[in-house]
Amino acid sequence: MGKEIERKFLVLNDQYRKSAIRSVHITQAYISTDPNATVRVRIMDSKAFITIKGITSNATRDEWEYEIPCHDAKEIMDRCAKTPIIDKTRYYYNGWEIDEFHGHLEGLTVAEIELYTPESQFDKPSFIGREVTDDKRYYNSVLSISKECPPTR
Repeated sequence: MGKEIERKFLVLNDQYRKSAIRSVHITQAYISTDPNATVRVRIMDSKAFITIKGITSNATRDEWEYEIPCHDAKEIMDRCAKTPIIDKTRYYYNGWEIDEFHGHLEGLTVAEIELYTPESQFDKPSFIGREVTDDKRYYNSVLSISKECPPTR
C-alpha cells in the first residue's frame, strides 16, 4: 500500500505553461465516489491506470495504483463508470502537477504538490493561489459529478 500526501491550490494564471517540462492529456471516470474507497480509471495519453484511494486525513490518504491495458480502461469507463468523464490537460512544472480542466469545468486550473510528510516545506511559484486541500469541492471525484464549476479564484 502506498500513501499519498499532497496539497492542492488554485492557479492564478498560465505562467507555468512556459516552463512546464511536459504535458499529458487525461480522461478519467469513477467507479466509486465513496470518500472511504474512491475508485478511478484514468487514461494518460497512451497509458491507463486503475486507482483506489482511501479517505483523506491531514492531506494524507492510502493509495493503490496499477497500470492496466488502455482498451480495458476504455471498456471500464464505458460500462462501469458511475460518473461522467473528466477531461483535462496536466502540466508538470518543478515538482508541481497543474491540471487544466476542459468541458463543463473549463476555466478551473488546480495545482498539486506531493510531499514526504504533511509538514514538508515547499516553494510556491507566483502562479499559485488559494489552498483548497481540504475543500471537497475540488476533489476530482466530486468535480466529476458536480453540475457546475466551483470558484476558480
